[in-house]
Amino acid sequence: MSRNWVVVPTRLPLVIRRCHGCASQRFRASGKFRVNANHKLIDAWLLALCTGCGETTKLTLFERVTVRSVRPEILDRLHANDLGLTAELLRDPLVWRRNRVALDWDGAWRLDTGEPDQPDGEAIEVVVRFAAPIPVRPVRLIADGFGFSRAEVARLLAEGCLVSAVRLTGRLSGDFTFTLKR
Repeated sequence: MSRNWVVVPTRLPLVIRRCHGCASQRFRASGKFRVNANHKLIDAWLLALCTGCGETTKLTLFERVTVRSVRPEILDRLHANDLGLTAELLRDPLVWRRNRVALDWDGAWRLDTGEPDQPDGEAIEVVVRFAAPIPVRPVRLIADGFGFSRAEVARLLAEGCLVSAVRLTGRLSGDFTFTLKR
């Protein structure tokens, strides 16, 4: 028997960065951009709001680049405060490194299993697809998808009842397949 599961984002992830106004460590992307041009050079930032005090911080997208080096459709999306562009940029590791931030995906995704999955006596092959590159522990996905506890999933893994070509103990953000033998 084969099943398809999909990990779907439900909202934008929180940005982990220390707030200078309070003790909070989380910022919510506002979906707004600040673009500043000085002659032929342009700067752009993504604005984020502190979840504790509401203070604004800027995540640098590019600094002092020539206007001609920025694709016109990206410039239009920046000026229109495109929420889709916000999601794309938050997934970009270059933006994370440039701003020394990380993302908090807790509560920002859900698992669509299609139908209620209660494994019976036969082997079940499950294909897990990611609608966005969200880092999730496969053990958590399997526990949520089948209604098991994480300890039970760890036991099944140790007994060899969970088989996959990828390691199921770390975090994954790409598609994978596993088989549950009962």
